[in-house]
Amino acid sequence: MPRRGTVHRHAPKPDAVFNSLLLSRFINCVMIRGKKSKAESIVYTALKMAEDRVKKESLDVFNQALKNVTPLIEVKPRRVGGATYQVPVEVKGERGTALAIRWIISNARKRSGKTMVEKLAYEFSDAANNTGASVKKREETHKMAEANRAFAHYRY
Repeated sequence: MPRRGTVHRHAPKPDAVFNSLLLSRFINCVMIRGKKSKAESIVYTALKMAEDRVKKESLDVFNQALKNVTPLIEVKPRRVGGATYQVPVEVKGERGTALAIRWIISNARKRSGKTMVEKLAYEFSDAANNTGASVKKREETHKMAEANRAFAHYRY
């Protein structure tokens, strides 16, 4: 963090097939050990499979899944007078998207299945239909924030 000036965020180039910045970010998060072409093939094939399951356009399935998983509120620990409280705070857009991407990928990796393509396709279709582990994670986060609503006055 520089003392003066601002940090400029590097935006990745849009992906080749759908020309979407969001999908490009998702592909970069799926990528392991710099194998981008492998990550692209995994994501595009998974989107094609999810499109067949949901009967919607691929990019629509992806955007709907991301929208359904993005949290609106989360809890952050705040130390006040020797005690640590879980304080509910609103999630900014950039962070919400990052959390949604992270949750979809991690839950797809945890799924039982043969290939990452199948697991990711099932996770996309479940998230687009507002079911599945990623949506459950978002509901869990919202429930925790609702339970700690009494500490909202400690917000910073």
